Amino acid sequence: MPDTRSLMKNLISQLLASAVTRLQNEGVLPADLIPSIQVEIARDKAHGDFASNLAMTLAKPARMKPRDLAEKIVAAMPEHEAVAEIGIAGPGFINIFQSKQWLAARLDEALQHERLGVPAAHPVQRVVVDYSSPNLAKEMHVGHLRSTIIGDAVTRVLEYLGHEVVRQNHVGDWGTQFGMLLAYLEEHSVDAEAELADLENFYRQAKQRFDESPEFADRARERVVQLQAGDPQCLALWERFNRISLGHCQAVYERLGVSLRTADVRGESAYNDQLASVVDQLRTTGLLTESQGAQCVFLEQFKNAEGNPLPVIIQKAGGGYLYATSDLAAMRYRHSALGADRVLYFVDQRQALHFQQVFAVARLAGFVPESMQLEHMGFGTMNGPDGRPFKTRSGGTIKLTDLLDEAEERAHQLVAQKNPELAENELRQIGHAVGIGAVKYADLSKHRSSDYNFNFEQMLSFEGNTAPYLMYAYTRVASVFRKLERSMEHVDDLGAMQLQEPAEVELGAHLSQFAQTLDYVAREGTPHVLCHYLYELAGRFSSFYELCPILAAEKPADRDSRLRLAALTGRTLQQGLNLLGIDTLERM
Repeated sequence: MPDTRSLMKNLISQLLASAVTRLQNEGVLPADLIPSIQVEIARDKAHGDFASNLAMTLAKPARMKPRDLAEKIVAAMPEHEAVAEIGIAGPGFINIFQSKQWLAARLDEALQHERLGVPAAHPVQRVVVDYSSPNLAKEMHVGHLRSTIIGDAVTRVLEYLGHEVVRQNHVGDWGTQFGMLLAYLEEHSVDAEAELADLENFYRQAKQRFDESPEFADRARERVVQLQAGDPQCLALWERFNRISLGHCQAVYERLGVSLRTADVRGESAYNDQLASVVDQLRTTGLLTESQGAQCVFLEQFKNAEGNPLPVIIQKAGGGYLYATSDLAAMRYRHSALGADRVLYFVDQRQALHFQQVFAVARLAGFVPESMQLEHMGFGTMNGPDGRPFKTRSGGTIKLTDLLDEAEERAHQLVAQKNPELAENELRQIGHAVGIGAVKYADLSKHRSSDYNFNFEQMLSFEGNTAPYLMYAYTRVASVFRKLERSMEHVDDLGAMQLQEPAEVELGAHLSQFAQTLDYVAREGTPHVLCHYLYELAGRFSSFYELCPILAAEKPADRDSRLRLAALTGRTLQQGLNLLGIDTLERM
């Protein structure tokens, strides 16, 4: 079901346009007049649900007082079942009351629809989403969290709307650092699996060895050359290292409830044999310029402080390639092999210039057509509670697994305090869902382009815009149906929905905006909009729950209607949280 408020605004605009045409035919308005019709959601519900200042904008060409013209416009408007009443306020505002029966009927339709009435996307796009992309040389740290969960939430929304989504995990699995790691693996490892159980420590030891031993550093550089040349022994070691490192990543993804799989990995190494042809194609198109031995592309729209064009370095003087080269190869692949209509890059906001440049180069070189959308969905940094970069007490980078461990333990303690009677295994299950959900929601509820401060106390609160608050709102709905021993999925035998009380209308009107909210998230890549929608939904349900008794309703018809309204709320909360990658609980 499309957002009824959008439907109503469009409908009212059409009704007003019909009235204008009729008044033009009657000579009340000039025949050549092309009005700009605007319809807004009314601020004061006592005066209506929607309002238009059309009469005031047309009063001068009509040579009439705005209020007099408003009366003629209202009289000329065709009747429609969605409109309950039309009034005039102040100097000539036209106020429209939406029919509660019409809204209730739309909500009933949504309740009977397996996708809550959300229409399928049209046209359907093949969307490639590039997200997470950890460096396989190290363990995943807190810096990887934002790309991973923001990208995953948008991916889920796109798929729910019916788009064909191709996940691409562009992991860092190539480059000079792997020579160092392979040399250290050769020198020290008998059992790679055991040695690499702690990737961060392994990397630290290899780096220390590299810095302290010139002989080891030379050997590491030799391994890079051998690896790039396809030496079988080096490749075997590299593949074993990557397999173990990817296993670490996959364990984190599964713990986070992220939908990335091993099959979605297509790292930098996948494009290694295509980089020379990228350079050749850029040279053929006349885009390459040699600068201090390096092969560069200079674009006039990107200049430094002195006004000189900034270079996009494609190949270093020594023959090595850069991120720009592999990104261009990936864009060409995503067009030619994956057939992408749209490509979304969930990468740190600080890489904005890089993506602006490589997008421009890709189009100029013909790697991608103009019709293919390339969008950098940048995000800010996650800082500690003090607003500074999130580090350990010793100044090191915080492992993502350590952060999740602490979140789950804190959530477990919190839930155990509130529900001491629950069995330990259930407490652990709830603690996992609440802890992981809280970490994800605290991030997703902020605009992705903003920096935000990570704070356990705030994110685990049962008050405010938090995951526990929303998860608890769902359990309140679930408890109603648990008392009845029925599922909120099966309410077809109940009477039709009817909206009478203001709290019912407010809740129903908000439920009707679910589809529009998802469309916006898919278009802009902003999960915080869905978070805000769900937070507002939970608040409106809370008011409805307090003001409109459900099981204790005086009339059976009121009880049935409120049960249906509660069921649609519960299912929308559950579906919305699922799209954010957050589990719901029947009790907590």
